[in-house]
Amino acid sequence: MARPADTGTPLFHGAAFTDPQQVLETIFGYRTFRPGQREIIDAVMGGQDCIGVMPTGAGKSLTFQLPARLMPGAVLVISPLISLMKDQVDALTRLGFRAAVLNSTIDFDERRRRLAQLRRGELELVYVAPEGLEGSLRGLIAGAPVSLVVVDEAHCISHWGHDFRPAYRRLQGLKQELGDIPVLALTATATRRVTADIIHQLGMKSPAGYKGSFYRPNLVITSQKKGTGRNTRRDLLGIVRRHAGECGIVYCMSRRSVESVADWLRTQGVRALPYHAGLPEEVRTRHQDAFARDDAEVVVATIAFGMGIDKSNVRFVVHRDLPKSVEAWYQEIGRAGRDGLPSDCVVMYSWADVIGYDAFLQGVEDPALKAETRRRTVDLFRLLDGGGCRHQALVRHFDETIEPCGASCDVCRGAGIEALVAPGPVEVRARGTAAGGAARGASPSAFDVRAATPEQSACFERLRAVRRRLADAEGVPAYIVFSDAVLREMAARLPRSEEALLEVPGVGPVKLRRYGAAFLEALSEE
Repeated sequence: MARPADTGTPLFHGAAFTDPQQVLETIFGYRTFRPGQREIIDAVMGGQDCIGVMPTGAGKSLTFQLPARLMPGAVLVISPLISLMKDQVDALTRLGFRAAVLNSTIDFDERRRRLAQLRRGELELVYVAPEGLEGSLRGLIAGAPVSLVVVDEAHCISHWGHDFRPAYRRLQGLKQELGDIPVLALTATATRRVTADIIHQLGMKSPAGYKGSFYRPNLVITSQKKGTGRNTRRDLLGIVRRHAGECGIVYCMSRRSVESVADWLRTQGVRALPYHAGLPEEVRTRHQDAFARDDAEVVVATIAFGMGIDKSNVRFVVHRDLPKSVEAWYQEIGRAGRDGLPSDCVVMYSWADVIGYDAFLQGVEDPALKAETRRRTVDLFRLLDGGGCRHQALVRHFDETIEPCGASCDVCRGAGIEALVAPGPVEVRARGTAAGGAARGASPSAFDVRAATPEQSACFERLRAVRRRLADAEGVPAYIVFSDAVLREMAARLPRSEEALLEVPGVGPVKLRRYGAAFLEALSEE
């Protein structure tokens, strides 16, 4: 299908939307809100501050993107990563939104043009980095019509959060400077202490709050202690090969390990790329883009990679070394399965990893903060070294209680890493009670739980090829066209008309107009 000539023109610009449900269906192509989304939207639309603690993949972005179509002024989104901003703006413009980025990658003339658009009320969403608000931009935005401030990854504002960034701390006072407009703080990982710090630092007034469940049954957790006679590299390769043709992330503690593991995977025929802070910026950008566009199967990375990664079809996350805290682990495995489909999360750990993190603490001058940081690492070691359901222990850290997952971790499945890396299906001996909708014993392996027929699998691959072609033509990651979950629904339903295609969740009128003909053509092939 030819690319529409009016790429940046909002299809529904000027339409008189008055109801969030109407926007959800007409713009985003969904019939129902996910848990918490409507509550948060109603709070900010009512002029109330709000803090949303929602797990990765729960649809946090929609809680501010949807109000942008209904509110009179722009929504100012403070986001930590420039690459994420670009991806979100690319996705939004394809839904007909007037959205823009203001950051250091924009040249002076373009930056001035976008600021003028903002001040004239022509933009609905504007993305900025917290560091970008430390200069003259803050004053310029203060004079523009802004209706809502969104602080994404809000845990970065707290010393007690797992990823503190000083620039977030300097957002204090922004709410008042913009006319006491509502502030929405969003995070996937915040303890009570961090939540209280976020509210205080942002000057929020009696905020509404929503805390979603931290339990994600589509993430199948497997924990393996190193030094027990198993070969870590062989296990890693087995996981990658089990997910042949799919994308994943391998996290390592050090830059040296990242380079070594990436090099070794390439010798085994895996399209693997390294990512760490020691690489030149242009190399990091190139590798991240290759992963986003499915040109690389695996990114081997330090924690420098991934905050806010919006790629929905990451099918596995492997920690070759112990993460630095329970919060960090949860944030990092949350990059898998954002489309809701089953995904493997494997963590390899040892006490030597705990000792290894001591080197990173040498630069921490505050003794209380140093002790707290090390305690968090030890807490994760103990959590992984203990018995019982992995998900139950994980959510307990965030003050949530669930029954044993039944089928979403190695303990409840009765199938450890040795089964995961062996060829063939994983034999599951599920035990316990499935909480939150996990099907007991239903998963022969982490990535084919839907048990698609050969015909459906072949159709899915045809649709993936169409998606790749369209995404490449537009220069965007494939998931911006449609997620894997949407393509699987198409393959299962086999819609033959535009009306039937609109019934697929995630296909709204905007994307139907843009991409519908190409996918209907592929769906008609037998």
